[in-house]
Amino acid sequence: MQPDTRYAKSGDVHIAYQTFGEGPVNVVFVPPGFTNVEQWWEEPDVTRWLLRLGSYARVAMFDKRGTGLSDRVTDFPGLDQRMDDLRAVMDAAGMEQAALLGNSEGGTMSALFAATYPDRCRALVLCNAYPASTFAQVRLEQSLEYIRRAWGSGLSLTRYAPSRAHDPAVSRWWARNERMSNSPAGAAAFARMNHLIDVSDIVSTIRVPTLVIHRTDDRVVSVEGGRFLAKHIPGARYLELPGEDHLPFFGENAGDISDAIEEFLTGSRPPVAVDRVLSTVLFTDIVGSTEKAATLGDHRWRDLLDHHHAVIRRSLSRFRGREVKMTGDGVLATFDGPARGVRCACAIADEVRGLGIDVRAGLHTGECEVMGDDVGGIAVHIGARVAALAGASEVLVSGTVKDLVAGSGLRFGDRGSHSLKGVPGEWRIFAVER
Repeated sequence: MQPDTRYAKSGDVHIAYQTFGEGPVNVVFVPPGFTNVEQWWEEPDVTRWLLRLGSYARVAMFDKRGTGLSDRVTDFPGLDQRMDDLRAVMDAAGMEQAALLGNSEGGTMSALFAATYPDRCRALVLCNAYPASTFAQVRLEQSLEYIRRAWGSGLSLTRYAPSRAHDPAVSRWWARNERMSNSPAGAAAFARMNHLIDVSDIVSTIRVPTLVIHRTDDRVVSVEGGRFLAKHIPGARYLELPGEDHLPFFGENAGDISDAIEEFLTGSRPPVAVDRVLSTVLFTDIVGSTEKAATLGDHRWRDLLDHHHAVIRRSLSRFRGREVKMTGDGVLATFDGPARGVRCACAIADEVRGLGIDVRAGLHTGECEVMGDDVGGIAVHIGARVAALAGASEVLVSGTVKDLVAGSGLRFGDRGSHSLKGVPGEWRIFAVER
C-alpha cells in the first residue's frame, strides 16, 4: 500500500509530499523533473527501489511546484523557490536534518541546497545528476520538439530507461507518468527553465559527505556531468557503473545503486562543521555620500542615514536577507537565495531615490567563512568589487549569480568582463534590467 499524500505550505504554494519507512536515517528523495508521487508507486520496479530505501530510512519525496500533485504556478520557479519547497517539505515531515538523494535535475537543486544549508543536510547523494545543461545528451530544441509532438506517448522511455523500452507495461506506466506530471505547455516551460540553470561555480563549496553515482552510457546526462561533480565537490566518492538507463530504478545494476546508497548513508559520519556556507553577498553604498554630507551638514545627514538604514532593513526583512553590518553609508547583507538578494537590491535602489539619494549595489554568490555574526572570504571581496563597478541606482551581479537565478524572471544586460582588484582572473558582470 502506498503512503498517504500530504501537502506542505511553501509561501502560498502547496507542495505534495509523502513519507514512508521508519529507519533511523532521514532521507529526502529529490526526484527528476516529471513526477507524480502517487503514480510512481504503480510501477513494481520503482516500488521495490523505494521500499528498499525505506527499509533503513524515513523517506520523504515530493512533486516540485508546478508538477504532479503540487499546485500549478504561473511561472516555473528558479532554484531559490525550489529550495524553499524542499525546506518546507522537511519542516512538514519533521526532519530538522536529512540526507538528500537527488536524481537528474533533482541533483542540481540538492547540490545547491547542501551548499547553502549544510546544517540541515547530513549527506548528499547525486545519481545521474549534472551541474549544467551543457552535459545534456539531448538539445533543448529536441526536447521541445518531443514535447510538442509526442508528450504523453511515453516514447521518451528509450532515453530514460532503454533497458525497459520494449516492455509494454513499463511503457504504459511512463506514458501515464508524462501525462500526470505535467501538461505539454508546462513541460515545455520546465524544460526551458532547466536549460538555463548552471551550478558549476558553486559545487566546490559543498562541505557535506557526498556520493556521486553515474552510469557510463546514460542517454540523458553525459557521464562527464557526474565526473565533473565528483571532481569538484571536495572529498566526494565516485561510483561509475555500466549502463544506459537514466532512472536508477531500472537496469541490471539498479540493485548495485541501492547497495551503494545504503552503505554510504548508514555508515558512521562525523557531524558537519558549519563554518563555511554558500551565501549570496550584497553590498550597497550611497553614491556621492561625501558631497551630500557636506551639503546637508552633520545633523541632517544623520537623519538621512537613519531613513536610509530603515529602508534597507525593511527590504531585508521583506526578502529574508540577513544584515551583517552597516558600512557607514551602505550595508553588507547575505541571502540564502540569489534571486531574493537581487530583488532586495533593486527594491532598495528604487526606494531610496525617494529620499533624494542614489545607491549602487553589487552581488555575488560563493562560499563565505562564518565568523560569529560576521562573514569573510573571497566571495565577500568579489561582492564588494562588483558593487564598486556600479553606477547610480545600478544593480550589478557576477556571472555566478546570473546563472543561479535562471528561471526567476529576472533580466540582465551584459557589462562585459572585468578584472576585480585583488581577485584572480576575469569576471563577467551583468546589470539587472528593471
